[in-house]
Amino acid sequence: MSKYLQIRLCLFVLAGFLLQVSALAQEWKLAKERDGIRIYTREEPNSPLKAFKGETYLHASVDTVIRLLGNADDFDWWDKNIKEMEILEYEKYKSIKYYMIYDIPWPFNDRDICLYAKISHDTITDTAQIYTLPLNDLIPEREGIIRMTNYRQIWTVKPYKDGMVHVIMEGFGDPAGKIPAWLYNMLLTDTPLNILRKVKERLE
Repeated sequence: MSKYLQIRLCLFVLAGFLLQVSALAQEWKLAKERDGIRIYTREEPNSPLKAFKGETYLHASVDTVIRLLGNADDFDWWDKNIKEMEILEYEKYKSIKYYMIYDIPWPFNDRDICLYAKISHDTITDTAQIYTLPLNDLIPEREGIIRMTNYRQIWTVKPYKDGMVHVIMEGFGDPAGKIPAWLYNMLLTDTPLNILRKVKERLE
């Protein structure tokens, strides 16, 4: 990883920590529970949009979950709304740079985003995390597609008991453009719920 990316990742982790501190007064509220998956939402500081958190328990190991989430050769299942994905750089189970275009229904424009995901695994606690942040200058913007630049996502995978792991997916993404906040917030829980369902299906 380049020194530039190291600095950006450190700033990203610090910013995430500060956001969590500033949002302590805003508690997570359970929005949906399906198939052993809980989805929460919370007010995002200085934004009309909400952040999300999804969590579930799996009969799997930390390594198995990370091998699934960190495998850039097998991303087709990730989100049905992704119409195009390009892997730009890949260090297996360590880091991924990738570019995605999201298919957004009419009358809104499609969205795109370029991301860097860094995977870490603490072998002492057997806890793994995947931090994802945007790389806004890596891919030129395309005409007719709106670039998403305000985005964060953190996966945490840690041992639980009886051969199970606790998986937490937390994030925030500003779709930019003119998508109404009420519409975004209404649909916010669908994506984390569907992704965690697919993780459960593949591992269990």
